[in-house]
Amino acid sequence: MDNKKKTLQDIFDDDELGILNSAPKQSNVKTEDERLIESFEEINTFFEKNNREPQATNVTEFKLLSRLKTFRGDEKKKWLLKPYDRFNLLGVVKEEIKSVEDILQDDDLGILDTDETLSIFKLENVPDKTKEEAEYIGRRKALKEKDFAAYEEVFKIVHKELREGKRKILQYDTADLKEGAFYILDGILMYFEKADIELQKLSTNKAEIDGRTRCIFENGTYSDMKYRSLKRAMLLNGKTVTHSNDTDETVLFNNANMVNEEDLQTGWIYILKSKSTHSQIAPLQDLYKIGYSTIDVKERIKNAAKEPTYLMADVALVSSFKCYNINPQKFENLLHRFFGKVCLNVDLFDEKGRRYTPREWFVAPIEIIERVIHLILSGDILNYEYDEKIQNIYFK
Repeated sequence: MDNKKKTLQDIFDDDELGILNSAPKQSNVKTEDERLIESFEEINTFFEKNNREPQATNVTEFKLLSRLKTFRGDEKKKWLLKPYDRFNLLGVVKEEIKSVEDILQDDDLGILDTDETLSIFKLENVPDKTKEEAEYIGRRKALKEKDFAAYEEVFKIVHKELREGKRKILQYDTADLKEGAFYILDGILMYFEKADIELQKLSTNKAEIDGRTRCIFENGTYSDMKYRSLKRAMLLNGKTVTHSNDTDETVLFNNANMVNEEDLQTGWIYILKSKSTHSQIAPLQDLYKIGYSTIDVKERIKNAAKEPTYLMADVALVSSFKCYNINPQKFENLLHRFFGKVCLNVDLFDEKGRRYTPREWFVAPIEIIERVIHLILSGDILNYEYDEKIQNIYFK
């Protein structure tokens, strides 16, 4: 047999033991994106272990905190890292640009602005307060550490509930803006604590709702921007955080670390929505029961369909407020006086034909009812009245 090989291909073909086979060389060099993801995973690991964001308490945490701030301020990095953001540390990512309008709206640096393009938006002889308002919105003041402590604990609860799926982040809608609720503004979790809303008359013989708000941010700052300015800011870059079924959300800040040992928990103020199909009840969209219970509200309403006070129908729990040092009878009397003009006034009959007139049911917007309850708890309710025509409260 002739063992002489005529070509290199003959040699490779005759390599039965695979001596000449070589695996492609693997590069140990990581890409920039891989390094970025690995860097962000260190922050995820820290949060998972400590159930909080890194703080500037030591060198290690300071590095992680600085890195997180860098990521939050870079939209390109946020887009890359968002799929790995298991704890919503990056906040809201800007929408993908799909049209010319998106490009114009995303021109944060004003690169596309020229004298010619901007001139069409300028009004002659009209004071321009846009810049002044925008600068005001941007001025947030730092809370003292002791004042922020209670809020900080609740922000942690909200983040936890977001991770567990008990809350969701939704596209913001103007109807969502309510006191005592959570939002995300410019990528930062925000608590809309209250608004001193008043009906303000305009020169056109019309009226608008406005007033100072108080918004607390998870970074330890607060703002008292105008209500209308807040609505505009939310429309530009805001998200809604849904309520949690497991949490008495509206009571979190009222009572977190703010109750003294001598304070006595007396019960819960609650708001219910009726599921009645009765012809006089079902059409009333803004019909709510405002009541008081000394036991857990869910336990109190479990037999609602059999009780006249609940319109002999099942009810949905809208919200509840844990209360301290409140006299139930005085609370109910005050509530009836305040909403007396919009109290439900119908005669209903039970299964035995007995007539009854339910009380504590009022026809008013839910955001107004919740605001009134906050005013009751704060003791400021005596300074306000309800106008059923405009469906709003005003300072007396």
